[in-house]
Amino acid sequence: MNLRFGIQLAPDTTALQDLRSLARLADREGLDLLGVQDHPYAPQQVDTFAVIATVLAETDNLRVFPDVASLPLRGPAMLGKQAATLDLLSGGRFELALGAGAYWPAIAAMGGPSRTGPEALQALAEATEIIRAMWRPGTRVKVHGDHYTVDGVKPGPAPAHPVGIWFGSVGPRANALTGRLADGWAAPIPHYLPYEKWREAQDIVSTAATEAGRDPAAITRMAQLVGDITDSPGAVTLEGETPIRTDAAGWARVLADLATGTGFDTFVYWPENPDETQLRRWAAEVVPATRALLAG
Repeated sequence: MNLRFGIQLAPDTTALQDLRSLARLADREGLDLLGVQDHPYAPQQVDTFAVIATVLAETDNLRVFPDVASLPLRGPAMLGKQAATLDLLSGGRFELALGAGAYWPAIAAMGGPSRTGPEALQALAEATEIIRAMWRPGTRVKVHGDHYTVDGVKPGPAPAHPVGIWFGSVGPRANALTGRLADGWAAPIPHYLPYEKWREAQDIVSTAATEAGRDPAAITRMAQLVGDITDSPGAVTLEGETPIRTDAAGWARVLADLATGTGFDTFVYWPENPDETQLRRWAAEVVPATRALLAG
């Protein structure tokens, strides 16, 4: 099984230097991914894409992605241009996770749209078509959608590698769209999608992919897990949105079970207390223990 492990950090103004330091440490410790939250309307958060550019410039191997990009506040043609640029500058280390939208009053207050659920999914589908077209230099891009239109723009540049578009989707219709269109599913943290709904969501993604003539196994399946890696074992119940609080061995068992029983291949840790100790425990203890369990 091709497993990947990462960590998520928030671009808060009070923790920017800590974020940069932890990103460099994650790179040295051999983690695969770093997710950076994107809530442009949050006054305590700086621009996610500027942070990602900085982190990519300060690391060598880490792949970095917005977790997840707020599509309603970021036009798809420019998102495509930004993604390709970041990927070229980093030698192919940028991935694009997209969200159809949440916190609609805050988005509208910032000048963005206010969409219904079906409208948001239609906009996400249109945006995905435009973004991918922007990565294919050649024929002018013409997409006339209900929410996004580009009319004859010259596409390019192409990114350095095939950038993955991962949807942070919640709900059956959104999961089905993920299966039909996306390169991956970045399962939202349990606050938005409780643990007990993950298996059903996986099945919807896989069924929709098969019906669309796609290989379900080719779609990245990312579990995002909130909690704390403790010194001693703790009881773990994957229900609702209860954080996982147990030792490294306990975490490894949770991840191994999610891989074998729920179909995840990528794990991103959302530490309740993001610091060097938590990152080192994740990278140096949880990750190798999980690999060992799944290799056995």
